[in-house]
Amino acid sequence: MSKILILANSSSGLYGFRNELVLELIKKHEVFASLPDTTNNKELEEEGCKIIQTDINRRGMNPFQDIRLLRSYLRILREIKPDVVLTYTIKPNVYGGLACRIKKVPYMVNMTGLGSALENPGILQIIAKALYRIGLKRANVVFAQNSSNLKFIEDNKLSKAPKVLLPGSGVNIDRFKPLDWPTDKLRFVFISRVMKEKGIEEYLECAKVMHSQDSDIEFHILGYCEEDYEDRLKQLDKDGVIRYHGNVSDVRDYLKDVRCIIHPSYYPEGMSNVCLEAAACARAVITTDRPGCRETVDDKRSGFIVPVRDKEALIRAVRSFVNMSPEEQRQMGLASRKYIEDNFNRKIVVDAYVDRIDTILSNAK
Repeated sequence: MSKILILANSSSGLYGFRNELVLELIKKHEVFASLPDTTNNKELEEEGCKIIQTDINRRGMNPFQDIRLLRSYLRILREIKPDVVLTYTIKPNVYGGLACRIKKVPYMVNMTGLGSALENPGILQIIAKALYRIGLKRANVVFAQNSSNLKFIEDNKLSKAPKVLLPGSGVNIDRFKPLDWPTDKLRFVFISRVMKEKGIEEYLECAKVMHSQDSDIEFHILGYCEEDYEDRLKQLDKDGVIRYHGNVSDVRDYLKDVRCIIHPSYYPEGMSNVCLEAAACARAVITTDRPGCRETVDDKRSGFIVPVRDKEALIRAVRSFVNMSPEEQRQMGLASRKYIEDNFNRKIVVDAYVDRIDTILSNAK
């Protein structure tokens, strides 16, 4: 039985399409996953995936920590002797890729987003490009989650490997099914790690303005605070401006009560899973004209696309949705579902991985 090793920077990041990929892979292979935390590990282990806990600082730039990560990956490769390695997100892509190069193990890279260091010009970008060229040099394939990221990889010659465009992580359209349309209050929701780059400031400003005009409209927030927002959110909740729920295990429990998700992100997204999931549940989507966000919306049919970091434009889009009749809002939600079915079915992504893995293993015989 062949061995497949997955390198990721968080188990919450692995959870999603990759646990469905695990389900598919364990039918024929022994599957391992190197992860830094225990979130969702039980689910993955129950599916048959063997977890290797590996320390990783996702956002740090400490070279000594990164060297330790590289050594950890080399040790894991030496002990497991995988036939194929799948890497996700920046550090596993770079240091996992380098470890695979050293050990001469086939590996497949997924660019789940460029990251701030790679996207913004400056010395950090120069360093990040150099690291990616090292990590991706011998990759068997590089998957990109949106066309802008794919163009960046090609324009900057980050890898000579074949490059394949995926529809993000896709979405499980059987798990995320159309939910009954709420007919009581008009509710919006923000679902994300709570941080500035995810557009929380724009969302809060929009909530304040709209609440001052109509206190019956509700603005909800789901997600843990990655930056220092918790006290502020709790106070706004107390004031009735928002409803803050913290981190939740299943967003569908909340999506059933809302008509529209607002995702005003300017973060370097690969593809916004929260937008895909909400749309698959037949909810309208308001998001930004940003790679990884704009692709999730058929503008003015399934939702609205607004300029990044533009509070006034966001308020206008929300007001446009508010001014629609309930039936027009419902039709926009149904258009979201149809758009996802046509373009973002997760089976497309899983099949792309399985086909590539089969090819690599066949060529190795």
